[in-house]
Amino acid sequence: MTSNKQWRLARQPIEGWPTDGDFVLESDNMPLLGPDQALTRTIYLSLDPYQWGRRRSGVEKVGDVCHGRTVSQVVKSRHAGYKEGDVVFNTSGWQEFGLVGKDISEFGYMHPRVLDISQAPASTALGVLGMLGLTAYSGLYVQCQPKSGETVVVSAASGGVGQNVVQIAKLKGCRVVGIVGADDKRDYVVDSLGAEACINRKAPDFIEQLQKACPDGIDIYFENVGGEVFEAVLPLLNQRARISLCGLISQYGNDDAASNQARWHETGASVFETREVQVHGLFVGNFVEDYQSQFLEEMSAWVRDGLVLYKEDMWHGLERAPDAFDAMLKGGNFGKTLVQVSESPAVEHHHTG
Repeated sequence: MTSNKQWRLARQPIEGWPTDGDFVLESDNMPLLGPDQALTRTIYLSLDPYQWGRRRSGVEKVGDVCHGRTVSQVVKSRHAGYKEGDVVFNTSGWQEFGLVGKDISEFGYMHPRVLDISQAPASTALGVLGMLGLTAYSGLYVQCQPKSGETVVVSAASGGVGQNVVQIAKLKGCRVVGIVGADDKRDYVVDSLGAEACINRKAPDFIEQLQKACPDGIDIYFENVGGEVFEAVLPLLNQRARISLCGLISQYGNDDAASNQARWHETGASVFETREVQVHGLFVGNFVEDYQSQFLEEMSAWVRDGLVLYKEDMWHGLERAPDAFDAMLKGGNFGKTLVQVSESPAVEHHHTG
């Protein structure tokens, strides 16, 4: 156990999608364990669209270990809050080993915590019971305040965030229409997640299908995609509709995030104004302090009782992280994208879809 494999950013990507030259796999020395720190071995690494924005914008610097949320196991500890064998949520990034505790960056609102893997599988801390679940909960439930009987449209409905939005909307009594990019995803959203309808955005008659699926218009739109999907949704928005703007993944290969958002707002401006549409920008960090404990309590119960299912797109081996990341950005994932870096410590019972 003398070396630590890690992916570092090889260059700052300026435009487009990830390419082979963006990341470099290196072997470094094991991290040195200091006072009030614990050494952790990465079990699962979370891959998420926002990571590309960090790289494109220069938040992540060339030579840095690539950022990512992780579930890890404590190997050795000099910290009172972590004991050997504990499974923890932390932000070790794209590497085999990391540190948690004193003087280790916590990445803002993503505070490390010890997980109880008897209550839910460890990987859920990166998905349904992690920031993805909280994003769905905050955007739909807190921002848009769905009422029973309303029509909710969810883009990227089978993805890590989208699948949670669909199910929370159903639990709140809404009529749900999903939008996805493949037929198997469409079937999953209807048959497993319970949406009333789901449409493949690549279908030649996509716009007609969406109109037919929303005969009473759209009350809430959860935006993950942008582009042509947004343009199809726009004319169907009802008076005083609500939008949670989570992401614009279709545009990630183009300009910077600010330009993409400005263009999105410009496209919708006249409809937003005439129909008094409420648009909520969604940054999950703003909801941690006020809503994380409430969310964890509610969502844990829903998962435990089988009311919320989740699907994971699991890749095996740290060396596959760039391929998995690229596939996820281009819509090649089916569910929450994770890389299993090492063996999980316990036999786990997954309530998957």
